[in-house]
Amino acid sequence: MVISGNATVDFKDGKIHTLKKSDLFYVSSKPHDSYVIGAEDYISLHFIGAEKYAN
Repeated sequence: MVISGNATVDFKDGKIHTLKKSDLFYVSSKPHDSYVIGAEDYISLHFIGAEKYAN
């Protein structure tokens, strides 16, 4: 769930999704890049999957 800011998820297959404040999202394990858009801090809560990349 996005708390503040905006980000983009850019999948290798060409699909691009923009995440905005209050969006609830799921990003699959398909190869992708993600990055923050704009100057506002991007803050999101990850309910599942974070144990694989956040220690």
